[in-house]
Amino acid sequence: MFADVRLDWPDCGNARDLGGTPTRDGGRVRAGALIRSDSHARMTAASVGVLRGHGPGLILDLRWVHECDSAPSPFAADPVYRNVPLLPDPMDYEVPDHTYVPMLDHNGERVARAVHEIAVAPPGAVVIHCHGGRDRTGLLVALLLGIAGVDADVIAADFARTPGTDPAAMRDTLTYADARYGGMVPYLLLHGVPPAEVTAIRHRLVDR
Repeated sequence: MFADVRLDWPDCGNARDLGGTPTRDGGRVRAGALIRSDSHARMTAASVGVLRGHGPGLILDLRWVHECDSAPSPFAADPVYRNVPLLPDPMDYEVPDHTYVPMLDHNGERVARAVHEIAVAPPGAVVIHCHGGRDRTGLLVALLLGIAGVDADVIAADFARTPGTDPAAMRDTLTYADARYGGMVPYLLLHGVPPAEVTAIRHRLVDR
């Protein structure tokens, strides 16, 4: 189902290009358009150069501010870097192991802000990360793949490629999004993402 798109980024143990992910209508996510990873804080100068070589249009850091302060991103001064915390600090709800539904329900405005940054970013790769590249990154990437028209089972299967994940948790979240909001795109529209930004992201990600 997926190409071998793990990236050789030293000091990042969970970096991969989502290029090649199939969409329901026969398209594919464009190679180099959407990259997910864990934290960049441990990257060496050589590793930083490798990432910059991908020509990112946006490096989106979903960590809390205190995480960024204690383990700064080497890209923090780059014009393409944005820190958009996806979760409240402190957390005022719990996320059980079997689902990300509370993250979806409690963070619509934060998700919308992150999606906006992607929609208006200049051309180039969108690189998304949090600390481990699993939960926060996984939820946002799932929503982006939903915009691209990727089937829920494929999204869950990609999520499972990250070590320590349970694809059933992502599948449960996507099933809930369909039942509660009518799908991932209606969820984003409900929380203030303009239709034009949804369209812009779809065009940015999908290679037909």
